[in-house]
Amino acid sequence: MGISNTINHNNHQTNSSNTRWSSEKIAKYALFVALSMAVSFIEFPLIPDFSFLKYDPSGIVCLVAGFAYGPSAAAIVSILGFAPHLFTNPLGTVMAVLVSLGASVTAAIVYKKMHTKKGAIIALLVGSVVAIALAIAGNLVITPLYAHMTVSQVVALIIPALLPFNIIKLALHVVVTMLVYKPVSKLLHHSK
Repeated sequence: MGISNTINHNNHQTNSSNTRWSSEKIAKYALFVALSMAVSFIEFPLIPDFSFLKYDPSGIVCLVAGFAYGPSAAAIVSILGFAPHLFTNPLGTVMAVLVSLGASVTAAIVYKKMHTKKGAIIALLVGSVVAIALAIAGNLVITPLYAHMTVSQVVALIIPALLPFNIIKLALHVVVTMLVYKPVSKLLHHSK
């Protein structure tokens, strides 16, 4: 009986230890989601002639979450971070989530395999290329549904508006992520 109680007690300790780790992880993911939600409301145009294309810095939060905790964190923060916008702008939200997933999940996958500064730069560049491709493809499918434009009108916007906007947007994401990731990472992992 004594051995059985000891084994059960040890199993209980292991489980409570795993629960604490899971609770900590959930709390950190929730903080990233909340931050992503908050900054997604900070919007401003990057190209004056195309003020309907608005930049928000939430993609940076998704990238940092992905670098810190991997592709699943990037996906969770990308999807849940835009949840409030689903009620006011559902198709725009689909576009935003698509681009954010393309950038952050791709970058997190590459960074997981190449966990160096050079790997981080490659990851951000590959993620940016994927995000730009998804943004253009998404605009061709989704924009005609809600902007009362034809596909040919959207195609006409690729070179003067969509491509430059997405390049500038992702360049900002890359630069800020490179500047903030290490300090944020040290802060996140300081307690370990």
